[in-house]
Amino acid sequence: MAGLPHRIVLIDPSAGRDVLARRLRAQDYLVDTAADAAVGAGLALASPPDAIVADLWMPGISGVQLCRLIRSEPATCDVPVILRGEGDDRKDRFWAERAGAVSYKAKGRLSELVRALEKAIAGRKHEESFFLQLSGGPTDIRDRIAGHLDGALFESVIAAEVRALATSDSVERLLDRFSQFFSQVCTYRWLALATAMPGLDRALPTRVGLHHAPGLREAAEKEACAALGVPEGMQMVHFEDEDAVKTTSDYPLVVRSIEFGGVPVGRIAVAPGADAIDERLVTLVARELSGPLKLAALVEESKRLADTDSLTGLMNRRAFLGALQGEVARCDRHGYPLSFLLLDVDHFKAINDQLGHAAGDRVLAALGATLKRDMRLSDVLARWGGEEFVIALTSTDLEGGTAVGERVRARVEALDVMSENGTRIPVTVSVGLAVRRSGESLDAVIDRADRAMYSAKVSGRNRLRVDRPEVTDAMHSADDSEGATSCEPSGIAPAPALAS
Repeated sequence: MAGLPHRIVLIDPSAGRDVLARRLRAQDYLVDTAADAAVGAGLALASPPDAIVADLWMPGISGVQLCRLIRSEPATCDVPVILRGEGDDRKDRFWAERAGAVSYKAKGRLSELVRALEKAIAGRKHEESFFLQLSGGPTDIRDRIAGHLDGALFESVIAAEVRALATSDSVERLLDRFSQFFSQVCTYRWLALATAMPGLDRALPTRVGLHHAPGLREAAEKEACAALGVPEGMQMVHFEDEDAVKTTSDYPLVVRSIEFGGVPVGRIAVAPGADAIDERLVTLVARELSGPLKLAALVEESKRLADTDSLTGLMNRRAFLGALQGEVARCDRHGYPLSFLLLDVDHFKAINDQLGHAAGDRVLAALGATLKRDMRLSDVLARWGGEEFVIALTSTDLEGGTAVGERVRARVEALDVMSENGTRIPVTVSVGLAVRRSGESLDAVIDRADRAMYSAKVSGRNRLRVDRPEVTDAMHSADDSEGATSCEPSGIAPAPALAS
Protein backbone atom coordinates (compact mmCIF):
# COMPACT_ATOMS: atom_id res chain seq x y z
CA MET A 1 0.00 0.00 0.00
CA ALA A 2 1.37 3.41 -1.03
CA GLY A 3 1.64 6.33 1.39
CA LEU A 4 1.31 6.30 5.16
CA PRO A 5 -0.09 3.15 6.79
CA HIS A 6 -3.80 3.23 7.55
CA ARG A 7 -4.83 3.02 11.17
CA ILE A 8 -7.34 0.38 12.29
CA VAL A 9 -9.12 0.01 15.62
CA LEU A 10 -9.70 -3.70 16.24
CA ILE A 11 -12.30 -4.59 18.90
CA ASP A 12 -12.37 -8.30 19.74
CA PRO A 13 -13.06 -9.76 23.21
CA SER A 14 -11.69 -13.19 22.25
CA ALA A 15 -8.20 -14.58 22.85
CA GLY A 16 -7.56 -14.51 19.09
CA ARG A 17 -7.51 -10.70 19.08
CA ASP A 18 -3.70 -10.43 19.17
CA VAL A 19 -3.27 -13.03 16.44
CA LEU A 20 -5.57 -11.11 14.11
CA ALA A 21 -3.83 -7.83 14.99
CA ARG A 22 -0.43 -9.30 14.02
CA ARG A 23 -1.78 -10.51 10.70
CA LEU A 24 -3.29 -7.09 9.94
CA ARG A 25 -0.04 -5.38 10.86
CA ALA A 26 1.69 -7.73 8.45
CA GLN A 27 -0.60 -6.21 5.80
CA ASP A 28 0.97 -2.81 6.69
CA TYR A 29 -1.92 -1.55 8.88
CA LEU A 30 -1.43 0.32 12.14
CA VAL A 31 -3.65 -1.54 14.59
CA ASP A 32 -4.96 -0.41 17.98
CA THR A 33 -6.65 -3.24 19.87
CA ALA A 34 -9.34 -3.34 22.53
CA ALA A 35 -10.99 -6.27 24.29
CA ASP A 36 -13.95 -4.11 25.40
CA ALA A 37 -16.32 -2.30 23.03
CA ALA A 38 -16.50 0.80 25.24
CA VAL A 39 -12.70 1.08 25.31
CA GLY A 40 -12.51 0.59 21.54
CA ALA A 41 -15.18 3.25 20.95
CA GLY A 42 -13.20 5.61 23.17
CA LEU A 43 -10.06 4.99 21.08
CA ALA A 44 -12.00 5.76 17.90
CA LEU A 45 -13.58 8.93 19.28
CA ALA A 46 -10.30 10.18 20.76
CA SER A 47 -8.55 9.82 17.41
CA PRO A 48 -10.77 8.77 14.50
CA PRO A 49 -9.15 5.85 12.62
CA ASP A 50 -9.38 4.96 8.95
CA ALA A 51 -11.60 1.96 9.77
CA ILE A 52 -12.98 -0.07 12.66
CA VAL A 53 -13.16 -3.86 12.81
CA ALA A 54 -15.38 -5.27 15.58
CA ASP A 55 -17.29 -8.36 16.56
CA LEU A 56 -21.02 -8.25 15.89
CA TRP A 57 -21.91 -9.80 19.24
CA MET A 58 -19.88 -8.72 22.28
CA PRO A 59 -20.64 -8.63 26.02
CA GLY A 60 -22.05 -5.34 27.30
CA ILE A 61 -22.11 -3.43 24.03
CA SER A 62 -22.91 -5.16 20.76
CA GLY A 63 -21.48 -4.33 17.37
CA VAL A 64 -24.92 -3.00 16.36
CA GLN A 65 -24.87 -0.49 19.23
CA LEU A 66 -21.25 0.39 18.51
CA CYS A 67 -22.09 1.07 14.85
CA ARG A 68 -24.94 3.40 15.75
CA LEU A 69 -22.72 5.34 18.15
CA ILE A 70 -19.95 5.71 15.56
CA ARG A 71 -22.47 6.84 12.92
CA SER A 72 -24.06 9.42 15.23
CA GLU A 73 -20.86 11.13 16.38
CA PRO A 74 -19.60 13.96 14.11
CA ALA A 75 -15.96 12.91 14.50
CA THR A 76 -16.54 9.33 13.33
CA CYS A 77 -19.70 9.44 11.21
CA ASP A 78 -17.69 8.70 8.05
CA VAL A 79 -15.44 6.02 9.57
CA PRO A 80 -16.25 2.64 7.95
CA VAL A 81 -17.10 -0.21 10.33
CA ILE A 82 -16.66 -3.88 9.40
CA LEU A 83 -18.45 -6.35 11.66
CA ARG A 84 -17.41 -9.98 12.09
CA GLY A 85 -19.42 -13.00 13.20
CA GLU A 86 -19.32 -16.76 13.55
CA GLY A 87 -20.05 -18.07 10.06
CA ASP A 88 -22.06 -16.59 7.24
CA ASP A 89 -25.37 -16.34 9.09
CA ARG A 90 -28.06 -14.43 7.17
CA LYS A 91 -29.55 -12.94 10.32
CA ASP A 92 -26.15 -11.63 11.44
CA ARG A 93 -25.51 -10.12 8.01
CA PHE A 94 -28.94 -8.45 8.12
CA TRP A 95 -28.27 -6.88 11.53
CA ALA A 96 -24.83 -5.67 10.45
CA GLU A 97 -26.24 -3.98 7.35
CA ARG A 98 -29.11 -2.36 9.25
CA ALA A 99 -26.70 -1.06 11.91
CA GLY A 100 -24.73 0.80 9.25
CA ALA A 101 -21.70 -1.46 8.83
CA VAL A 102 -20.07 -1.27 5.40
CA SER A 103 -19.51 -5.04 5.41
CA TYR A 104 -20.03 -8.24 7.37
CA LYS A 105 -17.35 -10.95 7.28
CA ALA A 106 -17.14 -14.39 8.80
CA LYS A 107 -14.28 -14.93 11.23
CA GLY A 108 -11.23 -16.83 9.93
CA ARG A 109 -11.37 -15.33 6.41
CA LEU A 110 -8.47 -12.89 6.52
CA SER A 111 -8.21 -12.34 2.77
CA GLU A 112 -11.90 -11.32 2.59
CA LEU A 113 -11.42 -8.99 5.58
CA VAL A 114 -8.35 -7.34 3.98
CA ARG A 115 -10.19 -6.80 0.68
CA ALA A 116 -13.16 -5.32 2.55
CA LEU A 117 -10.82 -2.96 4.45
CA GLU A 118 -9.09 -1.82 1.26
CA LYS A 119 -12.44 -1.15 -0.42
CA ALA A 120 -13.93 0.65 2.60
CA ILE A 121 -10.89 2.88 3.17
CA ALA A 122 -10.60 3.72 -0.54
CA GLY A 123 -14.26 4.67 -0.68
CA ARG A 124 -14.19 6.84 2.43
CA LYS A 125 -14.74 10.55 1.90
CA HIS A 126 -12.32 11.72 4.55
CA GLU A 127 -12.84 15.19 5.97
CA GLU A 128 -11.20 16.83 8.93
CA SER A 129 -13.89 16.84 11.61
CA PHE A 130 -14.07 18.63 14.90
CA PHE A 131 -14.53 16.20 17.73
CA LEU A 132 -14.73 16.37 21.48
CA GLN A 133 -13.83 13.44 23.69
CA LEU A 134 -15.60 13.66 27.04
CA SER A 135 -13.68 12.71 30.14
CA GLY A 136 -15.96 9.95 31.34
CA GLY A 137 -14.09 7.14 29.60
CA PRO A 138 -15.95 3.83 29.12
CA THR A 139 -18.75 5.05 31.43
CA ASP A 140 -19.34 8.05 29.19
CA ILE A 141 -19.38 5.78 26.11
CA ARG A 142 -22.00 3.57 27.70
CA ASP A 143 -24.10 6.61 28.63
CA ARG A 144 -23.93 7.88 25.08
CA ILE A 145 -24.95 4.50 23.69
CA ALA A 146 -27.82 4.34 26.17
CA GLY A 147 -28.89 7.80 25.00
CA HIS A 148 -28.81 6.71 21.38
CA LEU A 149 -30.80 3.60 22.22
CA ASP A 150 -33.40 5.66 24.09
CA GLY A 151 -33.61 7.99 21.11
CA ALA A 152 -34.00 5.09 18.70
CA LEU A 153 -36.71 3.57 20.92
CA PHE A 154 -38.57 6.88 21.04
CA GLU A 155 -38.38 7.22 17.27
CA SER A 156 -39.61 3.66 16.74
CA VAL A 157 -42.59 4.28 19.05
CA ILE A 158 -43.44 7.52 17.24
CA ALA A 159 -43.11 5.78 13.89
CA ALA A 160 -45.37 2.92 15.02
CA GLU A 161 -48.03 5.37 16.28
CA VAL A 162 -48.03 7.26 12.98
CA ARG A 163 -48.17 4.06 10.93
CA ALA A 164 -51.17 2.93 12.99
CA LEU A 165 -53.10 5.83 11.44
CA ALA A 166 -53.24 3.73 8.26
CA THR A 167 -56.41 2.14 9.69
CA SER A 168 -58.26 5.45 9.12
CA ASP A 169 -60.98 4.97 6.52
CA SER A 170 -60.98 8.61 5.39
CA VAL A 171 -58.60 11.54 5.16
CA GLU A 172 -60.69 13.59 7.59
CA ARG A 173 -60.58 10.77 10.16
CA LEU A 174 -56.80 10.53 9.72
CA LEU A 175 -56.40 14.30 10.23
CA ASP A 176 -58.40 14.14 13.46
CA ARG A 177 -56.53 11.13 14.85
CA PHE A 178 -53.16 12.60 13.89
CA SER A 179 -53.82 15.86 15.72
CA GLN A 180 -54.87 13.93 18.84
CA PHE A 181 -51.61 11.96 18.73
CA PHE A 182 -49.18 14.76 17.84
CA SER A 183 -50.45 17.09 20.57
CA GLN A 184 -49.28 14.48 23.11
CA VAL A 185 -45.63 14.64 22.00
CA CYS A 186 -45.30 18.25 20.85
CA THR A 187 -46.56 21.60 22.16
CA TYR A 188 -47.82 23.91 19.44
CA ARG A 189 -50.21 26.77 18.70
CA TRP A 190 -51.52 25.11 15.57
CA LEU A 191 -50.85 22.08 13.43
CA ALA A 192 -51.83 21.97 9.75
CA LEU A 193 -51.81 18.98 7.43
CA ALA A 194 -52.53 19.40 3.71
CA THR A 195 -53.24 16.48 1.43
CA ALA A 196 -53.12 15.98 -2.32
CA MET A 197 -55.77 13.54 -3.54
CA PRO A 198 -55.30 10.89 -6.28
CA GLY A 199 -55.97 12.10 -9.81
CA LEU A 200 -55.65 15.79 -8.94
CA ASP A 201 -52.83 18.33 -9.25
CA ARG A 202 -50.36 17.26 -6.59
CA ALA A 203 -48.64 20.65 -6.61
CA LEU A 204 -51.65 22.13 -4.82
CA PRO A 205 -53.05 20.53 -1.66
CA THR A 206 -56.74 19.72 -2.02
CA ARG A 207 -57.66 19.20 1.65
CA VAL A 208 -56.38 20.97 4.74
CA GLY A 209 -56.89 19.91 8.35
CA LEU A 210 -56.11 22.53 10.99
CA HIS A 211 -55.85 21.89 14.74
CA HIS A 212 -55.72 24.97 16.96
CA ALA A 213 -56.75 26.33 20.34
CA PRO A 214 -60.21 27.88 20.81
CA GLY A 215 -60.35 31.51 19.69
CA LEU A 216 -57.38 31.26 17.31
CA ARG A 217 -59.26 30.10 14.21
CA GLU A 218 -58.80 33.18 12.02
CA ALA A 219 -55.14 33.81 12.89
CA ALA A 220 -54.20 30.12 12.64
CA GLU A 221 -55.92 29.74 9.29
CA LYS A 222 -54.12 32.76 7.84
CA GLU A 223 -50.70 31.57 9.03
CA ALA A 224 -51.32 27.98 7.91
CA CYS A 225 -52.37 29.02 4.40
CA ALA A 226 -49.17 31.06 4.02
CA ALA A 227 -46.98 28.24 5.36
CA LEU A 228 -48.57 25.54 3.18
CA GLY A 229 -48.83 27.69 0.07
CA VAL A 230 -52.61 27.40 -0.28
CA PRO A 231 -55.05 30.22 -1.06
CA GLU A 232 -56.61 32.05 1.87
CA GLY A 233 -60.26 31.18 2.28
CA MET A 234 -59.72 27.58 1.17
CA GLN A 235 -62.18 25.25 2.86
CA MET A 236 -60.55 23.59 5.86
CA VAL A 237 -61.44 20.89 8.35
CA HIS A 238 -61.04 22.54 11.77
CA PHE A 239 -60.22 20.68 14.98
CA GLU A 240 -60.47 23.09 17.91
CA ASP A 241 -59.67 22.13 21.50
CA GLU A 242 -57.41 22.84 24.45
CA ASP A 243 -54.75 20.35 23.33
CA ALA A 244 -53.26 23.21 21.31
CA VAL A 245 -51.87 26.18 23.28
CA LYS A 246 -52.45 29.91 22.91
CA THR A 247 -48.93 30.91 23.95
CA THR A 248 -47.07 32.71 21.18
CA SER A 249 -43.32 32.71 20.52
CA ASP A 250 -40.71 33.99 18.09
CA TYR A 251 -39.58 30.50 17.09
CA PRO A 252 -39.98 29.80 13.36
CA LEU A 253 -42.62 27.56 11.84
CA VAL A 254 -41.56 24.06 10.82
CA VAL A 255 -42.80 22.90 7.41
CA ARG A 256 -42.11 19.54 5.79
CA SER A 257 -43.19 17.88 2.57
CA ILE A 258 -44.80 14.43 2.76
CA GLU A 259 -43.72 12.18 -0.10
CA PHE A 260 -44.70 8.69 -1.15
CA GLY A 261 -42.25 7.06 -3.56
CA GLY A 262 -40.77 10.46 -4.34
CA VAL A 263 -44.20 11.92 -5.24
CA PRO A 264 -45.62 14.68 -2.98
CA VAL A 265 -48.84 13.55 -1.29
CA GLY A 266 -49.10 16.28 1.32
CA ARG A 267 -47.45 18.86 3.54
CA ILE A 268 -47.26 19.43 7.28
CA ALA A 269 -46.72 22.72 9.12
CA VAL A 270 -46.39 23.31 12.87
CA ALA A 271 -46.42 26.64 14.75
CA PRO A 272 -44.46 26.45 18.01
CA GLY A 273 -45.85 27.46 21.36
CA ALA A 274 -43.55 28.70 24.11
CA ASP A 275 -40.76 26.32 23.07
CA ALA A 276 -39.09 25.56 19.76
CA ILE A 277 -40.35 22.63 17.71
CA ASP A 278 -38.07 19.59 17.41
CA GLU A 279 -37.47 19.64 13.65
CA ARG A 280 -36.20 16.04 13.67
CA LEU A 281 -39.52 14.94 15.15
CA VAL A 282 -41.48 16.72 12.43
CA THR A 283 -39.21 15.23 9.78
CA LEU A 284 -39.75 11.73 11.21
CA VAL A 285 -43.51 12.22 11.37
CA ALA A 286 -43.64 13.58 7.81
CA ARG A 287 -41.73 10.54 6.56
CA GLU A 288 -43.95 8.04 8.35
CA LEU A 289 -47.19 9.84 7.44
CA SER A 290 -46.78 9.22 3.72
CA GLY A 291 -48.07 5.64 3.82
CA PRO A 292 -51.14 6.24 6.03
CA LEU A 293 -52.02 9.41 4.11
CA LYS A 294 -51.79 7.68 0.75
CA LEU A 295 -53.75 4.67 2.00
CA ALA A 296 -56.51 6.81 3.56
CA ALA A 297 -56.83 8.80 0.33
CA LEU A 298 -57.06 5.62 -1.75
CA VAL A 299 -59.65 4.07 0.59
CA GLU A 300 -61.69 7.26 0.46
CA GLU A 301 -61.38 7.38 -3.32
CA SER A 302 -62.40 3.73 -3.70
CA LYS A 303 -65.44 4.34 -1.48
CA ARG A 304 -66.34 7.39 -3.55
CA LEU A 305 -66.10 5.39 -6.76
CA ALA A 306 -68.19 2.58 -5.26
CA ASP A 307 -70.86 5.10 -4.22
CA THR A 308 -70.85 7.15 -7.42
CA ASP A 309 -72.63 6.67 -10.72
CA SER A 310 -69.82 6.96 -13.26
CA LEU A 311 -71.94 8.54 -16.01
CA THR A 312 -73.58 11.37 -14.04
CA GLY A 313 -71.17 11.80 -11.12
CA LEU A 314 -74.09 11.54 -8.69
CA MET A 315 -74.59 9.06 -5.88
CA ASN A 316 -75.96 5.67 -6.80
CA ARG A 317 -79.07 4.23 -5.14
CA ARG A 318 -77.19 2.36 -2.40
CA ALA A 319 -75.15 5.42 -1.39
CA PHE A 320 -78.26 7.61 -1.44
CA LEU A 321 -80.16 5.37 0.96
CA GLY A 322 -77.15 5.16 3.26
CA ALA A 323 -76.67 8.93 3.27
CA LEU A 324 -80.32 9.52 4.20
CA GLN A 325 -80.34 7.36 7.34
CA GLY A 326 -78.88 10.09 9.54
CA GLU A 327 -81.08 12.79 8.00
CA VAL A 328 -84.22 10.76 8.61
CA ALA A 329 -83.28 10.32 12.29
CA ARG A 330 -82.65 14.07 12.60
CA CYS A 331 -86.02 14.89 11.05
CA ASP A 332 -87.86 12.55 13.41
CA ARG A 333 -86.02 13.95 16.42
CA HIS A 334 -86.57 17.63 15.63
CA GLY A 335 -89.68 17.50 13.46
CA TYR A 336 -87.96 18.93 10.38
CA PRO A 337 -89.73 18.44 7.02
CA LEU A 338 -88.08 16.28 4.36
CA SER A 339 -89.29 16.24 0.76
CA PHE A 340 -88.44 13.91 -2.11
CA LEU A 341 -88.44 14.61 -5.85
CA LEU A 342 -88.37 11.71 -8.31
CA LEU A 343 -87.54 12.70 -11.90
CA ASP A 344 -87.93 10.58 -15.02
CA VAL A 345 -86.64 11.68 -18.46
CA ASP A 346 -89.52 11.87 -20.90
CA HIS A 347 -89.36 9.77 -24.08
CA PHE A 348 -85.92 8.50 -23.13
CA LYS A 349 -86.36 5.22 -25.01
CA ALA A 350 -87.12 7.18 -28.18
CA ILE A 351 -83.91 9.20 -27.73
CA ASN A 352 -81.88 6.00 -27.48
CA ASP A 353 -83.70 4.32 -30.39
CA GLN A 354 -83.58 7.27 -32.76
CA LEU A 355 -80.27 8.96 -31.85
CA GLY A 356 -78.30 6.13 -30.28
CA HIS A 357 -77.19 5.29 -26.76
CA ALA A 358 -74.37 7.86 -26.94
CA ALA A 359 -77.03 10.58 -27.21
CA GLY A 360 -78.90 9.06 -24.28
CA ASP A 361 -75.71 9.12 -22.22
CA ARG A 362 -75.20 12.79 -23.07
CA VAL A 363 -78.70 13.57 -21.84
CA LEU A 364 -78.13 11.75 -18.53
CA ALA A 365 -74.72 13.37 -18.00
CA ALA A 366 -76.12 16.84 -18.73
CA LEU A 367 -79.01 16.25 -16.35
CA GLY A 368 -76.64 15.09 -13.60
CA ALA A 369 -74.46 18.19 -14.05
CA THR A 370 -77.51 20.47 -13.92
CA LEU A 371 -78.81 18.91 -10.71
CA LYS A 372 -75.40 19.15 -9.00
CA ARG A 373 -75.10 22.79 -9.98
CA ASP A 374 -78.60 23.84 -8.89
CA MET A 375 -79.09 21.92 -5.64
CA ARG A 376 -78.03 23.09 -2.16
CA LEU A 377 -75.08 21.45 -0.41
CA SER A 378 -77.46 20.07 2.20
CA ASP A 379 -79.64 18.32 -0.42
CA VAL A 380 -78.92 14.70 -1.35
CA LEU A 381 -79.28 13.62 -4.97
CA ALA A 382 -78.67 10.41 -6.86
CA ARG A 383 -79.26 8.54 -10.06
CA TRP A 384 -82.03 6.23 -8.95
CA GLY A 385 -81.69 3.89 -11.93
CA GLY A 386 -81.96 4.06 -15.70
CA GLU A 387 -83.29 7.50 -16.59
CA GLU A 388 -84.66 8.20 -13.10
CA PHE A 389 -83.15 10.66 -10.59
CA VAL A 390 -84.06 11.27 -6.94
CA ILE A 391 -83.51 14.35 -4.79
CA ALA A 392 -83.96 14.59 -1.03
CA LEU A 393 -84.69 18.19 -0.04
CA THR A 394 -83.66 18.67 3.59
CA SER A 395 -85.71 20.99 5.85
CA THR A 396 -88.13 21.54 2.94
CA ASP A 397 -91.93 21.42 3.17
CA LEU A 398 -94.58 21.02 0.46
CA GLU A 399 -94.42 24.63 -0.70
CA GLY A 400 -90.63 24.64 -0.87
CA GLY A 401 -90.51 21.25 -2.58
CA THR A 402 -93.02 22.43 -5.18
CA ALA A 403 -90.91 25.50 -5.94
CA VAL A 404 -87.75 23.43 -6.31
CA GLY A 405 -89.51 20.81 -8.44
CA GLU A 406 -90.86 23.43 -10.83
CA ARG A 407 -87.47 25.12 -11.05
CA VAL A 408 -85.73 21.82 -11.84
CA ARG A 409 -88.36 20.96 -14.46
CA ALA A 410 -87.90 24.35 -16.17
CA ARG A 411 -84.09 24.13 -16.06
CA VAL A 412 -84.14 20.72 -17.70
CA GLU A 413 -86.53 21.91 -20.39
CA ALA A 414 -84.12 24.74 -21.20
CA LEU A 415 -81.06 22.45 -21.46
CA ASP A 416 -79.04 22.54 -24.66
CA VAL A 417 -77.94 18.94 -25.16
CA MET A 418 -76.43 18.40 -28.58
CA SER A 419 -76.23 15.13 -30.47
CA GLU A 420 -73.11 14.00 -32.31
CA ASN A 421 -74.34 15.60 -35.55
CA GLY A 422 -74.85 18.95 -33.78
CA THR A 423 -78.62 18.96 -33.48
CA ARG A 424 -80.31 19.88 -30.20
CA ILE A 425 -81.91 17.03 -28.27
CA PRO A 426 -85.11 18.21 -26.58
CA VAL A 427 -85.15 17.06 -22.97
CA THR A 428 -87.97 17.25 -20.42
CA VAL A 429 -88.72 15.43 -17.19
CA SER A 430 -91.81 14.32 -15.33
CA VAL A 431 -91.47 15.07 -11.63
CA GLY A 432 -93.16 13.53 -8.60
CA LEU A 433 -93.03 15.15 -5.16
CA ALA A 434 -93.77 13.56 -1.78
CA VAL A 435 -93.26 15.02 1.69
CA ARG A 436 -92.22 12.48 4.29
CA ARG A 437 -94.51 11.85 7.24
CA SER A 438 -93.06 11.31 10.72
CA GLY A 439 -91.93 7.72 11.15
CA GLU A 440 -92.42 6.89 7.47
CA SER A 441 -89.81 4.65 5.88
CA LEU A 442 -87.67 5.80 2.96
CA ASP A 443 -89.13 3.08 0.76
CA ALA A 444 -92.66 4.29 1.49
CA VAL A 445 -92.08 7.98 0.81
CA ILE A 446 -90.06 7.32 -2.35
CA ASP A 447 -92.81 4.98 -3.54
CA ARG A 448 -95.29 7.82 -3.10
CA ALA A 449 -93.00 10.15 -5.06
CA ASP A 450 -92.79 7.46 -7.75
CA ARG A 451 -96.59 7.27 -7.97
CA ALA A 452 -96.75 11.05 -8.26
CA MET A 453 -94.15 10.96 -11.04
CA TYR A 454 -96.22 8.31 -12.87
CA SER A 455 -99.22 10.63 -12.56
CA ALA A 456 -97.17 13.38 -14.22
CA LYS A 457 -96.36 10.95 -17.04
CA VAL A 458 -99.94 9.90 -17.74
CA SER A 459 -101.24 13.46 -17.52
CA GLY A 460 -99.02 14.81 -20.28
CA ARG A 461 -95.34 14.71 -19.14
CA ASN A 462 -93.05 17.70 -18.50
CA ARG A 463 -94.93 18.58 -15.32
CA LEU A 464 -94.91 18.18 -11.55
CA ARG A 465 -97.38 16.16 -9.52
CA VAL A 466 -97.59 15.93 -5.74
CA ASP A 467 -98.50 12.90 -3.63
CA ARG A 468 -100.27 14.13 -0.51
CA PRO A 469 -102.00 11.51 1.61
CA GLU A 470 -104.03 14.23 3.34
CA VAL A 471 -105.91 15.05 0.08
CA THR A 472 -107.03 11.48 -0.48
CA ASP A 473 -110.13 11.73 1.71
CA ALA A 474 -111.06 15.10 0.24
CA MET A 475 -110.76 13.76 -3.31
CA HIS A 476 -112.87 10.72 -2.46
CA SER A 477 -115.53 12.91 -0.82
CA ALA A 478 -115.73 15.09 -3.91
CA ASP A 479 -116.07 12.02 -6.13
CA ASP A 480 -118.93 10.63 -4.00
CA SER A 481 -120.88 13.89 -3.75
CA GLU A 482 -120.48 15.13 -7.33
CA GLY A 483 -119.94 11.90 -9.22
CA ALA A 484 -116.70 13.39 -10.60
CA THR A 485 -113.95 11.30 -12.15
CA SER A 486 -110.18 11.92 -12.18
CA CYS A 487 -107.24 10.49 -14.08
CA GLU A 488 -105.02 11.10 -11.05
CA PRO A 489 -104.11 8.08 -8.87
CA SER A 490 -105.49 8.20 -5.33
CA GLY A 491 -103.82 10.91 -3.26
CA ILE A 492 -102.14 12.59 -6.27
CA ALA A 493 -102.83 16.25 -6.89
CA PRO A 494 -101.52 18.81 -9.35
CA ALA A 495 -98.83 21.01 -7.90
CA PRO A 496 -100.26 24.05 -6.11
CA ALA A 497 -100.07 27.28 -8.05
CA LEU A 498 -97.03 29.40 -7.22
CA ALA A 499 -97.25 33.10 -6.60
CA SER A 500 -95.94 35.11 -9.53
